[in-house]
Amino acid sequence: MEKILVWDWPTRIGHWLMAVAFLVAYVTGESEEWRLVHVWAGGTLAGVVVFRLVWGLIGSRHARFASFIRSPMAALGYVTNLLRGQPEHHTGHNPAGGWAIVALLLLGLGAAASGWPLYQDLGGEWLEELHEIVVNGMLLVVLAHLAGVVVGSLAHGENLPRTMVTGYKLGRRDEAISGGRLWAVPLLLACAVAAAWWLSQ
Repeated sequence: MEKILVWDWPTRIGHWLMAVAFLVAYVTGESEEWRLVHVWAGGTLAGVVVFRLVWGLIGSRHARFASFIRSPMAALGYVTNLLRGQPEHHTGHNPAGGWAIVALLLLGLGAAASGWPLYQDLGGEWLEELHEIVVNGMLLVVLAHLAGVVVGSLAHGENLPRTMVTGYKLGRRDEAISGGRLWAVPLLLACAVAAAWWLSQ
């Protein structure tokens, strides 16, 4: 195996933008003073999620859902082998990581869908509780994802966070993507800004 281009620009920038937006939204969630910042962060998160759902269908090879969504048994098998010290190498997302991504996207949509009515003073206490459950569920998935990244990095001898910065990962030459799809980054950013602006109105 050699270092090959695996993650395109929209996948990488979307990943970090979603991480920062979630962190900001979570930290400002209980503050009235920072309420608008919270809404903008949540809107940005929602916009990134919407873009990522589309990019999962039309994006580069390893960004597509078809390349990393496997059966729950495949995910369990990957985790089992990882804990046994016999990790299977996946050039793109591993089966467990794939399900974490699906969960984060769905929970991100759920957080936005339950948070926007609250910003409009709709829904009442039950919706506020639902919003908190969804957001805390997302936090748990984020923590599990981070743990998986640390364990996976150690098991495979590869700095996985750095691969999401550079785009390069270990793999076979025929698994490399042909380009970074930089042209799609303005679309990602426009989607994030538009969603943040719309949800803050």
